[in-house]
Amino acid sequence: MNNITALIIAAATAFIVTRALGYAVIPWLNKLNFGSIITGGDCGRLREKRGVPTMGGVLIAAGVLSAVGVIIVTDKIMGGDITAAGSLLPSEARSKLYSGLLAAAAFGLLGFASDYAKAVMKTSSGIAPRQKKITQLMVCLAYTASLYLSMGRTPYTYIPFAGNIELGWFFWFFCVCVVYASVNAVNATAGADGISAGAAFTASAALTAIAVIKGFYGAGIVSVSIAGSCIGFLMWSKAPPKVLMGETGTMFLGGMIVAVSFALNCPLILLFVGAAFLIEGISVILRETHYLLTNGKKPFITAPIHLYFKKAGRSENKTAVLFTLINIIGCAAGILIIYIDKH
Repeated sequence: MNNITALIIAAATAFIVTRALGYAVIPWLNKLNFGSIITGGDCGRLREKRGVPTMGGVLIAAGVLSAVGVIIVTDKIMGGDITAAGSLLPSEARSKLYSGLLAAAAFGLLGFASDYAKAVMKTSSGIAPRQKKITQLMVCLAYTASLYLSMGRTPYTYIPFAGNIELGWFFWFFCVCVVYASVNAVNATAGADGISAGAAFTASAALTAIAVIKGFYGAGIVSVSIAGSCIGFLMWSKAPPKVLMGETGTMFLGGMIVAVSFALNCPLILLFVGAAFLIEGISVILRETHYLLTNGKKPFITAPIHLYFKKAGRSENKTAVLFTLINIIGCAAGILIIYIDKH
């Protein structure tokens, strides 16, 4: 199968599955009374979301996984091997791709469990933070182990303009930190689907462009499927929203985006293509640091920072547009860096 054709089919499949599945899944979630618990005010946007079914991230996960599956199986039947396209080490490329999909699915299941807990117990907390962190770290370690083994116990990462740099045992610390931070940075946008899906779409579109530049079409298939699913989901979550992605969606998207970056051998590119999520993550870190250093004193800025804009009276749509524009700038910088490095 032609690589560009595969990318187009993957994006279209992910969009169609995400969009079409909503007609069955959303009424089912409504029937189960899995409405979101919204606290903190009674403005128009919050009223629109109150009682709207959550767990809509299953639509995104289904769209991505089905699109990737369709392309891989079809390409295999036609005698191709798109999962290893562009790689000098096919087995390593395949292992990184498949382990990334499994890790993202595991994060998505954790998010689903948290959303389920919120829906059943009718609280806004979901799974206890300590339990969530421990489970996330377990997934991070398992994924890191798979990457370590796939690279023949000689782990490395690609740094633009410097090439492949061997990391040795430091790779374990580096990988766990990158994956954990990335997943939680995306999860910080839970409840603000415009930011989550908008930034995820631009990030995955940029990763697709980078995959094409580097010739890693296996990773490109995954990233373009994320982009297609995000567009399909946005059609359901636009005001007034019919469904919210919940932590099911944000954790899955976080795991999927970071998995693509490792499949491209360049996780540091997330500093650019995930600029919006980086800002959200940093705001949370600053809040937690301030809290610890001041013995529980509340910081002057609410975190994640999109909540600060909400409290300041800025509409969620305007905030989503702002964050998406920020991410587009970061994505452009990331693509340019890889392009110049490659050429």
